[in-house]
Amino acid sequence: MSVRVHLDKPYSYFTNLDVITGRVILSLSREEAIATIVVKLEGESKTRLAGNRAGRRPSGLLSISNRDNGDNVTELEVHKVLYKTDLVFPSGALPQAAAYTVSAGQHEYPFEFKIPFNNSCSNTDVTTVSFLELSRESYNHVKKTLPPSLTGFPGEAEIRYFVKATVQRPAFFKENYRTAVDFKFLPIEPPRPPPNRRESYARRTYQFQQSLPPPPPPKSRPFSRTSTEIPRSGSPPNVSIDGRLPDPATITCNLPVPLRVLIKILNDSTDMIFLHILHVELVSYTSVRAQELQRTEKGGWILFSKQNLNMQLKETNAETKEMEVNSKLWSETPLPPTVPPTFETCNISRHYHLELRIGLTYGRPRSGQSELTLQQLVMPVNVYSGIKPPEALLNEMARRNPRPVSLQSQSSLRPSAGVQPPAATTPLVQNSVQPHAQLVPVQPVLAQPTLPNRHSAQPTPSPVLITAPSSSRPTSIRPIYPDAPPPSYEDAIAEDMAPVDGPRREYDQPPQAWPSRSEKGGGRNRPLSERLFP
Repeated sequence: MSVRVHLDKPYSYFTNLDVITGRVILSLSREEAIATIVVKLEGESKTRLAGNRAGRRPSGLLSISNRDNGDNVTELEVHKVLYKTDLVFPSGALPQAAAYTVSAGQHEYPFEFKIPFNNSCSNTDVTTVSFLELSRESYNHVKKTLPPSLTGFPGEAEIRYFVKATVQRPAFFKENYRTAVDFKFLPIEPPRPPPNRRESYARRTYQFQQSLPPPPPPKSRPFSRTSTEIPRSGSPPNVSIDGRLPDPATITCNLPVPLRVLIKILNDSTDMIFLHILHVELVSYTSVRAQELQRTEKGGWILFSKQNLNMQLKETNAETKEMEVNSKLWSETPLPPTVPPTFETCNISRHYHLELRIGLTYGRPRSGQSELTLQQLVMPVNVYSGIKPPEALLNEMARRNPRPVSLQSQSSLRPSAGVQPPAATTPLVQNSVQPHAQLVPVQPVLAQPTLPNRHSAQPTPSPVLITAPSSSRPTSIRPIYPDAPPPSYEDAIAEDMAPVDGPRREYDQPPQAWPSRSEKGGGRNRPLSERLFP
């Protein structure tokens, strides 16, 4: 006997509202007594962490790094974020019986599932056994949109989706046959707010230092070349550095980052500003929890990084002395297909920061008298999958959950949660002159935040990211939705909704080195479809 699952895959991955169809193919070399054939659609979020019970933190979490004077423990936590079953055999036409005799040959049993919006994890009061490890029941559940498929943390964290078929045989001494096939999942993005003309930005100011006077020129010699260096003005420039994104700060998978970098001279200096270093990086923070243990893993994708640009910045607004960095440097580089969207589930969550490092000089950078400063901006961003919800779904949500609309000027400031950049990194300064970098005061005044530790696993959030109108667009008054979390999808609506009919961008995850079921053979090293305990 052998059994396998065949999936009809019209796409490289599935999303919410998709209908998964396929067949269970059962091959028998002789007659067999079969009780039932059950197909399950499952999504599993699994984490495993090691820690020390003696190193307990005040918050109740067990420390991962402190392992002195205690017993090391390994905790496993498994959540079934998706669980649906379908009895494909026996069919309703057969009379009820304990078992049925199936003739030799190949038999096919079709099945069909519709993927819901939200996870279905709940309390079961059942201890899960996985690879001789005990997973205690966790009562921390999150009712949100299904998370995407996630790998890249071998032996620590994984979110996988699969279809599993089980052939149950009535005899106690005969083993059941099981098989499973994985598929990738990428959720529909949340409903986006109406378009607006505001921008979210993070800002820093920097005062360049007065350069030392140049050394006296050497004695003139016959046929010597005279210096053509342009003398600088009396006061060095005081500049503000802005990183701007459309409000709310959202970027989309497989698309370039809609970033603008603006440099503005705040004093009457007439020196030229040069861009010397530019580094744009999307940094991810993955929070992993297993029972009482917790850890945050940091990763990143470099979107643009280049030094020695020596690019003179030209004013785009002569009145405000505002200069904009050419966005072509990064606008032609989309996010890699391995970037999953922002999500939160029962034991794993993912959020992102966009980090900018900008190196500036002033005057003439090749004269040997210019100061080079390296400033850093950190902007919290949401990453969306780019799979837009159907228009019929949005209309139905608006009908069921009408939201109040208020009139608000597009030119008003609106503070939003953000992360304050860390203290200025040590710049490369000639003549040993230390710079004075500071944060621009934000109106309205917010509580003084705590600087995050760049060497810690999880940064400390603080309100610094603010929103402001774009200076290049006119001011207008139009209906704006109040600043509230976007509405969540309801599974009750999904039953009557058609699948998503729109473009689907590429999504991929690196192979996971987590020991899979097929790698754990039984006593006779049988494959999964022939083992009693997979």
